[in-house]
Amino acid sequence: MSSEDTYESQNDQRLDDLHAKIRTLRGITTDINDDVERQNLMLDDTDNSFSSFGGALAQTSQRARQAFGTGRVVVIVVCFLVGVYVASKVFWWWRGDGVQLA
Repeated sequence: MSSEDTYESQNDQRLDDLHAKIRTLRGITTDINDDVERQNLMLDDTDNSFSSFGGALAQTSQRARQAFGTGRVVVIVVCFLVGVYVASKVFWWWRGDGVQLA
């Protein structure tokens, strides 16, 4: 066998190795592409879900505003409930027989 044949067989072997590596890389890039496409679909679905949730929340907020007027009623009710809670804690603390909270 001549040196030219030896070089030719080495080149063929290296070419086969290179071809195998290229096939492996192509498989990896195909897998990456498929994964990216799945993630894009998932992100689109999530975006659609949040958009519809935002729309429903806006409608609920608008209905609450209509039901409670400008919001003063809500503020008054919340302040009243906080006041009752604080007054009850002060009362039980002053009496001295209230339940001790950690």
